[in-house]
Amino acid sequence: MLNDNPYKPDPSSDPHPENKPSEDLSAGHAAYNIVSDTVFGLNTRKGDNKFQAKCIFVSVLVLATAGAVLAALNRDSGLPWYVGALIGAFAGLIIGVFGSGIYLMVYRAVRHMKGDHK
Repeated sequence: MLNDNPYKPDPSSDPHPENKPSEDLSAGHAAYNIVSDTVFGLNTRKGDNKFQAKCIFVSVLVLATAGAVLAALNRDSGLPWYVGALIGAFAGLIIGVFGSGIYLMVYRAVRHMKGDHK
């Protein structure tokens, strides 16, 4: 089949057909995904939001536990264990939001560079 656009690669010559962009995505939705991933906007991908929620939950749980243990072990500071847990939970919230957000930002940028905008 003759490729009319010289800048668009021929799909039959793709060495990695599993990386082929999704054809069921409208042009408007693809444009929204590009802008929301690279400039500003809400991410409407259910999978990304589930991933971020799980990362935040795990980081809050781990750092709240670590804060409680550290406060309980360091009795000289006079910090109750539950205050250490609250400080750890807040730190976990911040680290989880930024860590998962940065990961998704890099992941989506790589996907957009490959031409997959879904």
